[in-house]
Amino acid sequence: HELQSLKDNHLFRTRKLLSGRLGSNLSFNQQNYLSFSSNDYLGLSQNQSIQDALIEGIHLSGNGMGASHLISGHHEFHEAFENAFSEAMRFERALLFSSGYMANMGVISALVGKDDTIFSDKLNHASLNDASILSRAMHKRYRHHDLQHLEDLLQTSKSKVKLIVTDAVFSMDGDLANIPDLLRLCEMYDAYLYIDDAHGFGVLGKNGKGTLQYFYDQGKIKEPYSPRIIYMATMGKAAGIHGAVVASSNNLIEYFIQKSKQYIYTTAMPAFMAYGLKESLNQILKADQIRDHLNNLIAQFRANVKFQKIALGTSFTAIQPLIVGSEINALRLNQWLMEKEIYVPAIRPPTVPHGTSRLRISFSALHQNKDVMTLMKNILAFENQSDAH
Repeated sequence: HELQSLKDNHLFRTRKLLSGRLGSNLSFNQQNYLSFSSNDYLGLSQNQSIQDALIEGIHLSGNGMGASHLISGHHEFHEAFENAFSEAMRFERALLFSSGYMANMGVISALVGKDDTIFSDKLNHASLNDASILSRAMHKRYRHHDLQHLEDLLQTSKSKVKLIVTDAVFSMDGDLANIPDLLRLCEMYDAYLYIDDAHGFGVLGKNGKGTLQYFYDQGKIKEPYSPRIIYMATMGKAAGIHGAVVASSNNLIEYFIQKSKQYIYTTAMPAFMAYGLKESLNQILKADQIRDHLNNLIAQFRANVKFQKIALGTSFTAIQPLIVGSEINALRLNQWLMEKEIYVPAIRPPTVPHGTSRLRISFSALHQNKDVMTLMKNILAFENQSDAH
């Protein structure tokens, strides 16, 4: 009954069967599509030196760990990556998790409990909301970007531990959290700040060090780190592999090792992946030309796109939402582009609010200028044929 309801409301999801390699073109069901669906922002999923490192890592450490980190699964390759990451990001210490979802669940539920309060942006990622619920802390959500609303909530809180939780780059709109003002509120109200930089790390800031570095470069924060910040970056997007890493103070990281169930009670990530991640970090830090190319593609798209009925978000990041309104319109545009051998995913409720269904364009450094032109031309053609009907 529930499945039929999803179908009736145009909310039923299907998995597309991918074959071959990831790239600007993807092969679904033996058909090639120009794809704007991947979070492989720097194209590092195909990077040869990272592949070589992964293969070397397998030869040096084997396929899997066979135990959790606290039993016998913590390899020197895990440690080496954690040290390299914390040093590059100027945090005291870092900790590897199996995925961004696990990192969010593991850290937030360890840090706060039933006597504490979490304050989260209404448009935070689902994993941050799930983590907040799992923690059993009081969960207060403030209107998207509404820091006055957040301050009102902080002022009335009697909790000893207060945690502000936010995406750094919001995954459906591509807009940035106001990290400088959030940090200021943390100082005023003695709160921690948990930052999920899944879509900023590798892409934003000097050397791709992410959203904190971006605001530091602009002179809006004093340092690209703080003892109040718990910083999470995923390794399956710009980093091109898998997993996630949390960076913070030595004390907090040690606390997560002792208290995070999602860290303690799961088999450790294969060591060869951590070996590959260390090379991925090296590649990210020196990928300025790749980032320049990506930013040029985004600028080209935003400068030339002129739609009549489709609203383009204000994002300057690699996530560019085309907001079409209804679920059926999002599916129509998605289908129109598929027929032209272009794949841009349709995003519908509950992922986004009702009435804001969209196509989410994700740009990658693997795209070329001609790919951007092809995309724009076909979206305009859709608008024109819609007008004709």
